[in-house]
Amino acid sequence: MNALHSAVVVYFEDTVLFLTRVSFFVLGVIVLLLQACASGSPAIDSPQVSSSNEITLNLPDQTLAPCVDDQNVGVDYTYLEKGFSAMVAGDNVEAVNYFRRYQRLESSPGADWEAGIAIAYEKMLPDSPYYNWRAAADAYRRLMRRVPEGIELNQQVLILGGTLAVLVELHDYIDELQNEKDDLSENLEKREEALKRLRELILGQ
Repeated sequence: MNALHSAVVVYFEDTVLFLTRVSFFVLGVIVLLLQACASGSPAIDSPQVSSSNEITLNLPDQTLAPCVDDQNVGVDYTYLEKGFSAMVAGDNVEAVNYFRRYQRLESSPGADWEAGIAIAYEKMLPDSPYYNWRAAADAYRRLMRRVPEGIELNQQVLILGGTLAVLVELHDYIDELQNEKDDLSENLEKREEALKRLRELILGQ
């Protein structure tokens, strides 16, 4: 029984470790994408949201040039871009400050949504002082229920949103596995205790 308990624990720990590594790989990919887009302030049409809250990016049909600047007139992306730069540099506090400043100064549904996605993403980063994956997941789901319609959204934010969706799903799965592991461990402990009492009864007789 102890061997079974150990095997189950090792299995779940290995699964959680694998998913954690996958999440860090995704983080690395998004950093590379942000660096590739750092020279401009592209924006594209709002994402189409399906009933399952999945993001479909309406990217231009350009395989090697996804960061074309559409010149979204009337929106100043200065602080948003500075936030991206701070994020890539690993300065999470400064990045959030820039995102909040962008949100406050632009004061529009689009800017509010974009800043919300960026800040939620920051809360998903393990090295960030704001790290709280549950709060990030709640914020993401809330934002996806009210995606601005009829306006252009920043492409880099949409990339963050797509990555955030993957990370939310990964963390939900890891949390589910952890709960299953805890339940199984508790059941095994109860069985071991029952077997122990049974042995004592047999030896007593």
